[in-house]
Amino acid sequence: MSASTRSAPPKFPFARPEGAVPALEYARLRTSDPVSQVELWDGSLAWLVVKHKDICSVLTDNRLSKERTRPGFPELSAGGKLAAKNKPTFVDMDPPAHMQQRSMVESLFTKAHIDSMRPQIQKTVDSLLDEMIKKGGSEPVDLVEKFALPVPSYTIYSILGVPLSDLPTLTNFAAIRSNGSATATEASNANNELLKYMAGLVDKRLSTPKEDLISLLVSEQLKPGHLTKDDVVQIAFLLLVAGNATMVNMINLGVVTILQHPDQLEDLKKEPLEWSPKFVEELCRYHTASALATKRVAKEDVVIGGKAIKKGEGIIAATQSGNRDEDVFPNPDVFDMKRARGKEEALGYGWGEHRCVAEWLARAELEIVFATLWQKLPNLKLAIPFEEVKYSPPTKDVGIIDLPVVF
Repeated sequence: MSASTRSAPPKFPFARPEGAVPALEYARLRTSDPVSQVELWDGSLAWLVVKHKDICSVLTDNRLSKERTRPGFPELSAGGKLAAKNKPTFVDMDPPAHMQQRSMVESLFTKAHIDSMRPQIQKTVDSLLDEMIKKGGSEPVDLVEKFALPVPSYTIYSILGVPLSDLPTLTNFAAIRSNGSATATEASNANNELLKYMAGLVDKRLSTPKEDLISLLVSEQLKPGHLTKDDVVQIAFLLLVAGNATMVNMINLGVVTILQHPDQLEDLKKEPLEWSPKFVEELCRYHTASALATKRVAKEDVVIGGKAIKKGEGIIAATQSGNRDEDVFPNPDVFDMKRARGKEEALGYGWGEHRCVAEWLARAELEIVFATLWQKLPNLKLAIPFEEVKYSPPTKDVGIIDLPVVF
């Protein structure tokens, strides 16, 4: 290619053109250049991988590292670069440290354990909806504040062992932290308050253990000296916040999406238990609310999708693009909960050994939410036109900031 026709790498993250529509560049690159270089905020370059098969390959290749402190690891903002200096938890570790630490919490997130929690999650969902019904729905209500934020928050708090009396305070901090319109200072202060709270809870469980995850970490890891108190606080904090904003956004995106597909909503209303798992499966393909976290850096020279990637070069696996890959999902831009499924899997929970540890919890919460919402609130609809829904900034993970509804 001559110098005159060679163009500079495009800036990344790409911007969504509107609402929740993925950036148009992904579809173009899937066809023309599935492994290509992009320019990040600080002028550095990274490789962007956009095809489902190549993404799965990246996320299962141990020649690529998840350690954010390695030179060349692709951070997407100044805040990310700063956060990379913090002591890592298992999500930012390579083998064998990754599985050593992850296995300390995995037992509470198995499918069997989460299935045993379903009645408790159902109770949380029912009580929040009953509270909304009691206050009436003829005037607009923000579904984020009254429902989408508390559902995942209350559930993870109960797993961690947060006392009921502390729920409102913590939920407020979580709301500030996950709200796209909070200032950097407000979000940072909320972070620090949550960390301080978790440190206090670890101290309480040191003296009075209970049947919860923090007590498990204290008795099995902290007391024998496998982890420090700081480690326990960081792991508890990670579990508290890692999936929280994602879950809030998936509930909101799910409500808007099903309302945009009234025929599918009718099926969901008629047979909620049959259709809610299929709806959630398609929802987590169609919308990728955590699309900017699957990043790696090469520990040695590798070839991916025919491109030579050198040691120390960063790689971004664009799961949002993989979920719209037409070679895997026919008519990928159509939302269809009746989509015929083979062995192919969407990448909403990541892939490989770093796949989301709380996947079964997320699935259970979403399935219960969407099996229950229209049973309790059969007339639930938006209080504003679809085009007025407030989405997160176009270069950030897709989400909805507030969602006025009536019922």
